[in-house]
Amino acid sequence: MSYLNYLIAAYAVFVIVLGWDYVATHLQIRRQLRNARLRSAREAARATKNELSR
Repeated sequence: MSYLNYLIAAYAVFVIVLGWDYVATHLQIRRQLRNARLRSAREAARATKNELSR
């Protein structure tokens, strides 16, 4: 009895999960960087608005 099919399936699942982990992490990092840039822009706009209202 050969375990070749089992090994191929196990490695395929491993590669798929590893790839998904890589992609999901990079998407999360991009989302957090975008949120930080937007928050910084809002704070800068708020500071400018406060300076103009004085």
